[in-house]
Amino acid sequence: MDEVWINETLYVAWGQRFRIRRELARVKSDFQDIVVFESETHGRVLVLDGVIQITEADEFVYQEMLTHVPLLAHAGPRNVLIIGAGDGGVLRRVLLHRTVQRAVMVEIDGEVVRLSKEFLPGIAGTAWDDPRAEVIIGDGVDYVVRAPAASFDVIIVDSTDPVGVGEVLFTDEFYRHCARVLTTDGIIVNQCGVPFMQSDELRETSRRRARFFPYVSAYVVAVPTYVGGFMTLGVACNAEGLTADVERIRQRAKQAGILGTTRYWSPELQAAAFALPPYIAECLPRR
Repeated sequence: MDEVWINETLYVAWGQRFRIRRELARVKSDFQDIVVFESETHGRVLVLDGVIQITEADEFVYQEMLTHVPLLAHAGPRNVLIIGAGDGGVLRRVLLHRTVQRAVMVEIDGEVVRLSKEFLPGIAGTAWDDPRAEVIIGDGVDYVVRAPAASFDVIIVDSTDPVGVGEVLFTDEFYRHCARVLTTDGIIVNQCGVPFMQSDELRETSRRRARFFPYVSAYVVAVPTYVGGFMTLGVACNAEGLTADVERIRQRAKQAGILGTTRYWSPELQAAAFALPPYIAECLPRR
């Protein structure tokens, strides 16, 4: 039988490919082309517009760092807003935290949620049925614009790069309203690309966030399928609260109930992730 591969062209002259065991779904939604396939090496894989979004094998790396770092940087998050993340993995990790009373997830493409529930059920687990979860199929920017002031402690933005459907999540309007919607000690985090290949994305996103937040930083995570080196997760807040105190992080994690639940995140790793290589640090605004 002929081998079938899927090619992901990430940059002008560089990409990666996966050998397909079988294709599970191919859908053209109102927003994007969606493919779900079973790979030889990484389990099931979700692809949006030809770009690998998540694999069963390494989703825990990205999801844990995107979720646990901001929630533990906050002293006691109760209300969390998730923009995107239609596979449900971020929602599941948010709901692991005992302090969280309400988690609102706004995903623009209902097909991503439907296909994830059908073909990638292990990523979200039982999160979809948690009474604290409110899943909205709609525009995340519109939701933030309409949300009351100081209504969320943490905002987690899990979007594609700033092209196509994800472009509006990297604008001044979006960050302005995020700053308004967050509480005084609130924190926002969003993926900012792989700076070895996408330094302009981190630089521009950080510059925009600095217009509305006094504290802007980033931390790194090594996700195998996001090729090109470290991925950066940009973080911003109204009050300085990004502690590097390992014991304080450990204590908060213990109180939250997540110790022993992770495969990548740890208190030591959270503190160390903010120690940026110079080629990444130079993309951040100088204080």
